[in-house]
Amino acid sequence: MNTPSPPGNRALVLGASGGIGGEVARRLRDEGWQVRTLKRGLSTHMEQHDGITWLRGDAMSRQDVLDAADGCQVIVHAVNPPGYRQWAEKVLPMVDNTIAAATAQRATIVLPGTVYNFGPDAFPLIDEAAPQRPLTRKGMIRAQMEQRLRESTAHGVRVIIVRAGDFFGPRAGNSWFSQGLVKPGQAVSAIQYPGRKGIGHQWAYLPDVAATMAALIHVRDRLEPFARLHMDGHWDADGTQMITAIRQIARRHGREAKVSAFPWWLTAILGPFVPTLRELREMRYLWDYPVRLDSAHLRDVLGEEPHTPLEAAVDATLKGLGCLRS
Repeated sequence: MNTPSPPGNRALVLGASGGIGGEVARRLRDEGWQVRTLKRGLSTHMEQHDGITWLRGDAMSRQDVLDAADGCQVIVHAVNPPGYRQWAEKVLPMVDNTIAAATAQRATIVLPGTVYNFGPDAFPLIDEAAPQRPLTRKGMIRAQMEQRLRESTAHGVRVIIVRAGDFFGPRAGNSWFSQGLVKPGQAVSAIQYPGRKGIGHQWAYLPDVAATMAALIHVRDRLEPFARLHMDGHWDADGTQMITAIRQIARRHGREAKVSAFPWWLTAILGPFVPTLRELREMRYLWDYPVRLDSAHLRDVLGEEPHTPLEAAVDATLKGLGCLRS
C-alpha cells in the first residue's frame, strides 16, 4: 500500500534507467513525490515521461548533480557504471558528487547496498555492524563508498543504506536471474544455476526493495544519521526453491525446463576478454557459502518487511523478461 507524501517533497534518483533506480523512482512518484533524474544524451534540457522529470546530465558531473538536486530532500544513489566496467574510475567520484549535493541541500542519501562489502569471516548470518573485510575489488570500493557516506553525516547529511540479496524482478536489468538462470526474450526451457544444492542463497524482489526504501524514507527523521538496514527478501535455504518456482511456472505455460550447472569454466576461459564474465567469476564465492542478511533491525523499524510471495514474484519477473511465451 502506498503512503501519500506531503506536498512539495522532491527526490533526485540517480540511476533511474536501471533496475533498482527505476523501481524506486516509480514508487516515489506513485506516493506523490516530485521525482527528478539525470540522463545523458537527451535532445532537450528537460523531458517529462510517466510523471518523472528527466534532466540532461551525467552523474559524473558534479555541477549536473548539484543543479538537479536543488530543492530535493532525498537523493537516491542507485547509479553504477554499466556492465561492471570502470568501477575504479567512476564509482567513488559519482558518490562524492552525490555527497556534495546532499551536503548543499542537507538531504538524505539512500543507497542500495550489497553483500560485496563482506568476506567469509562475516558469514553465514550478517548483521549491519559486521566487520567489512571484502575479498574483491568491487567489495573494497563498496566499503569505501560506505565510509565516505558515514563521514558525510558530520556535515548535516543523513544516510540510509538498504542491503538486500540478489535482485530479480520484471525490470531488473543485469542480474544473476537474467544473466545466469534464464535467458531474457526466450521461453524457459533451461535453467542454469550458479550454486550447489544445499547451499542457501538470498534473493530480493525489486518492487519489494523499492517499497522498503520508500517506507524508510518516510521515517528517515526517526533513524540514526547513518542508518544501515538489511532485508530478508526470499531466503532459499537449500538452493532449490528458486529453481522449483521457475520450473512450476514454466510448466503451467507448457514448458518443461531442464536444470544444469552454470558454466563457471566458461568464465575462466572468456573472462580475460569479456568484462562481465570476469566480474561474475570474481563474485563466485557468494555462491559457495550460505550468505544471509539479518533483517531484525528492519523489522524493528517498520514492523514488517514488504514481501511478495515467491511464486508471484517469479511469475512477474518471467513475464517482464519475455520468458513466458507458450
